[in-house]
Amino acid sequence: MALVEPVPGEPAAVADLDGERALVVADYHAGIEVSLRREGLEVQSRAGARRERVRELLDRTGTERVVFLGDLGHAIGTPEGAEHEELEALFDALDVPVTLVVGNHDGGLADEFDVDATPPEGARIGDVGFAHGHTWPASEVLEAETVCVGHEHPSVRLEDEVGGTRVERAWLRGPLAAEPFEEHHGEPVDAHGDLAVFPAFNDLSGGTWVNVEGQEFLAPFLPEACPDAELYLLDGTRLGRYRDV
Repeated sequence: MALVEPVPGEPAAVADLDGERALVVADYHAGIEVSLRREGLEVQSRAGARRERVRELLDRTGTERVVFLGDLGHAIGTPEGAEHEELEALFDALDVPVTLVVGNHDGGLADEFDVDATPPEGARIGDVGFAHGHTWPASEVLEAETVCVGHEHPSVRLEDEVGGTRVERAWLRGPLAAEPFEEHHGEPVDAHGDLAVFPAFNDLSGGTWVNVEGQEFLAPFLPEACPDAELYLLDGTRLGRYRDV
């Protein structure tokens, strides 16, 4: 069994962390509706649905920990108002330990809620490396068998035979290339594993259409760090190399 296995049909995975099974979700973006309303979009809060989905996934997978792979919150600073309330309710509802891989939207969150958090450059637990992806991962993270990142919100634009289109969240996964990281760190990096770029858990958060010309990747190391990445839909459908879709 692979160290990190997607949950079929869900933007989440189960990771084997030295015998402890953890549910991993990226880009939860609690309180995003507040930001969308400021932009003129009338969106009802989905805080309760997000919280229950995490609880259901914990029950379904029998996992013993939740790893939030960055951007658990949405505001850049310390959570306030509806976002604070959503996060407080989420932590109260979870009966397993929580690890936060700090992302660019998580400023002040770990201190506010006393959550176990990694440095911004990520951390390695067993043979799995975790980093949000908004900055360059630490060398220790890259030396893991599987490196998990979020931040990118990968999506794929699909077209049918009559010209209709739809956009679906997707996984990007493939072998790591060490060269970009060695150039950044200025020293050899034993990046020999594979990279898993998680879809966003929050379906209101938009994303990078990775197969559309002109779309720029958000992570500073993509796509060079995984040039042969393949696309997978949430249901497990393999679409092939993202460059060819």
